[in-house]
Amino acid sequence: MQEQRSQRALALVGPGRAGLTVAAAATHHGFRVSAIAGRNPQAASTVHAGRLLNAPATDVEHVARNADLVVLATPDSALESAAARLAASLEPGALVVHLAGALGCEVFDSLVRAQPATRVGAIHPLRSLQRPESAEDAVAQLRGAACAVGGDSQVAVLAAALGMRPFSVDEDRRAAYHATAAVASNHLVALAGQVERLAAQAGVPVEVFLGLMRGTLDNVGLLGAAGALTGPVARGDVATVAAQLAAIPAGEQPAYRALAREALRLVEQESPALAALLGSVTDVGQTAGAPGSGSAGAPVTAGQVTE
Repeated sequence: MQEQRSQRALALVGPGRAGLTVAAAATHHGFRVSAIAGRNPQAASTVHAGRLLNAPATDVEHVARNADLVVLATPDSALESAAARLAASLEPGALVVHLAGALGCEVFDSLVRAQPATRVGAIHPLRSLQRPESAEDAVAQLRGAACAVGGDSQVAVLAAALGMRPFSVDEDRRAAYHATAAVASNHLVALAGQVERLAAQAGVPVEVFLGLMRGTLDNVGLLGAAGALTGPVARGDVATVAAQLAAIPAGEQPAYRALAREALRLVEQESPALAALLGSVTDVGQTAGAPGSGSAGAPVTAGQVTE
């Protein structure tokens, strides 16, 4: 019985949203969480995770003891050092996975040199995750999500067991994959932020535009990006684009121009007049320094969750 329990034991390092969701979902599929490690045992996220997962808190050097699976969900910059600190307590043949989208298995090089029998891999749920309130909530968040995997073949098996749809990403293309994920999720949220601001200026409830965004995404899925494009750029309507630019605050114009230029790339027929109106990348970069403009910070994705 002890051997069977050990084979289903999971240790979690980094009880943020992504790590907690994966670990909680795993408990719904037959795993038990043997230990968790965070910044310190008294951190609010560690205490919350301990209650949800019914697991004791410990330090990274001891967290992997008796665990068959170790989930690393630290910030990307801490992954390599956290992995190396696991070596002393790892069980022979344990599977260690990280949840970072941009990184491959190279972060485990020091760990594998210290423990050559260790199996390693990467698992990145391609879904925006919220801190789960129960195992059932975690399962629902992961169910049906696409999931980028790499490393040991058991990683894909694990992803499928958690209800996700695994696909492989080459090690040398993970940064490009992760950039795509940031555009698809984080940049979409940034765009929604601009919609909120412009909706308030127009005196129209933002909800009506969110419905438009959902329908547009559905059309992209059916028709592709070029086929789903509508509006003044698609029609080559220079006067309407000029009127829209004049109607919105100066601080909102750089983003409008940049995205309108991207929309223009989808149009088969060239429009020199629109291209001139929207300006070049250099023009937009200079405009971005105007009063009222600003720049957003780097996006945080599932694999970069902190406590």
